[in-house]
Amino acid sequence: MSETILVVDDEEAIAEFIEINLKRAGFAVVKAFSGTEAVESVTQHNPALVVLDLMLPDMDGFLVCKTIRSLSQVPIIMLTARGEDADKVSGLKLGADDYMVKPFNPQELVERVHAILRRFSSGRRVEEEKIFVGDLCIDPMARKVWKDREAIDLTPKEYGILIFFVRNPGQIFSREEVRNRVWGHEFIEARSVDVHLRRLREKIGDDAPEANYRYFITVWGQGYKFNPAIPIKNKPRDGKI
Repeated sequence: MSETILVVDDEEAIAEFIEINLKRAGFAVVKAFSGTEAVESVTQHNPALVVLDLMLPDMDGFLVCKTIRSLSQVPIIMLTARGEDADKVSGLKLGADDYMVKPFNPQELVERVHAILRRFSSGRRVEEEKIFVGDLCIDPMARKVWKDREAIDLTPKEYGILIFFVRNPGQIFSREEVRNRVWGHEFIEARSVDVHLRRLREKIGDDAPEANYRYFITVWGQGYKFNPAIPIKNKPRDGKI
């Protein structure tokens, strides 16, 4: 199966130009034309790599990179028409894996995609490992969750909330912060976060009186946090839960 690359650029002609060259190299391509679409596409399509333009209509690439990185360890190549070193440093600090300045040679982009994917697949990045927390097993590559070896059917947003909190244990986040990190700039009422979180807690058994673990803690007047007392372990992928 071809690996999927997410191309994020608000200029359709450039996105199609990149798509053509990536498809010639054997990749499948998904396109997004805004930061909101980019975050949603990462959740829905689980791409192998993201090619992310810095200048987008709804939010800049730095914020998109930060939001994606809070949800996933997918490799990111940032594209920009600006070549300042400060921009490059900012992008890399936020979690970008590489940086290219427009205009660029499309073959060089393809080669960088290949190089990053080789490095990513041979490394021991967290995204390649299963996450064991309490009685849950999370597979970030497949975006699947099990509780006591039984699969749990989570919506993309429920999964996004869970993985965001798991990767930030003990930190308190308000509804607005959770909304911005998981939904990007997609408009929803902040209290909709409560609804999604309540459904997530029901599915993982966090609300049951006999529950072995209390994953989410409500901090009155501030928001929520993931219980830091629950150990989180990473385990190499071996095909077993």
